[in-house]
Amino acid sequence: MRTRYPSPDKITARRDARLARSAFVSSLAGAVRGALEQALAAEILHNLPAPGILATYAAMGDEIRPSAAVLLAAAAGWKIAFPRVAKAQPLTFHLAAPAELLPGVLGIPEPPASLPMVRPDVLLVPLLAADMRGNRLGQGGGYYDRTLALLRQQGPVLAIGLAWDVQIVEWLDTQSWDQPLDALATPTAFHAYAAGAKAGS
Repeated sequence: MRTRYPSPDKITARRDARLARSAFVSSLAGAVRGALEQALAAEILHNLPAPGILATYAAMGDEIRPSAAVLLAAAAGWKIAFPRVAKAQPLTFHLAAPAELLPGVLGIPEPPASLPMVRPDVLLVPLLAADMRGNRLGQGGGYYDRTLALLRQQGPVLAIGLAWDVQIVEWLDTQSWDQPLDALATPTAFHAYAAGAKAGS
């Protein structure tokens, strides 16, 4: 049975999720990790709509890397954007190549502010854990919740969480400000959530 990460003790939930992810990734040979991330890329590309602007992220540490998916998407005609972080603010997205990224305020590679700012059609979202209702456990800064709330006020956006299969848990309790995912991609499956399966249902 998958793990249940209860609220309000999200500090413990995040600790447990990081430990589980770390243990899994440390067990992988480099070639196996690469093959799993290629499989993730295939799951994503098979489920994307017509090309537009795809916002991704620079993976850190044990996070599953979207780089293979980004290469395939760019070849298919997608424009690629990366987020910039301003403390306690929604993320902004700028068209950029991976080679243009520089360390930001949190040490995460991000594009220079001078690069064109865009609104994404599809947003690839990192996470610590997710459940099958579309709920996501993030790092705790609230950046993606604030960002998705703003983007959804402006119009349609497809939010796809990216995860190792080990990061899927039985249940995540949520708060009123938590923004659900529209889909979850892992190396073995693409889970699209119906509206009734999201947080609060």
